[in-house]
Amino acid sequence: MKRQKRDVHRRAYLKGYQAGIAGKSRDDCPASNRPDWLGGWRDGRTDFWDGRIGVSGIQTNPMMA
Repeated sequence: MKRQKRDVHRRAYLKGYQAGIAGKSRDDCPASNRPDWLGGWRDGRTDFWDGRIGVSGIQTNPMMA
């Protein structure tokens, strides 16, 4: 039985979140799935600016859900 592909929108969001929490620039955004990636990047940058990185950010990290 074949596995279903992962949701590309969620995957783009998570990749954007990882880039945002790492402090990377918005210019690193790939051309495909731009709105999803940027949404994740914005949330990641917000958490980065609020100091929710490392252990203190576990409850807001979407990869832990």
